[in-house]
Amino acid sequence: MLALTGLPCPFCGGLRAVSDVLAGQPLAALGSNALAVVLVGAAVAVWGVWLVAALRRRPLRLVDAVTDRGALALAVVLAAFTVVRWLPGASAVLGP
Repeated sequence: MLALTGLPCPFCGGLRAVSDVLAGQPLAALGSNALAVVLVGAAVAVWGVWLVAALRRRPLRLVDAVTDRGALALAVVLAAFTVVRWLPGASAVLGP
């Protein structure tokens, strides 16, 4: 989307952010894509909860944990992050 419109999508810089997190550079990751850093952190937390539940032999069904409200909340966060990234003042901080 960035090459076509000049506007960053919510995932622009996401791969760079994940690479920076794995390289142990959290500030560089936040500069690449702050939302990706938060989502990776949330995914690691969910995986940890699932792992603990599996080790206790009480498997957690993640499909049942995802609700319509959760999916809607994620869509709203992605849309808001995208719009904020397009604002002139915020693009310097949140731009890819």
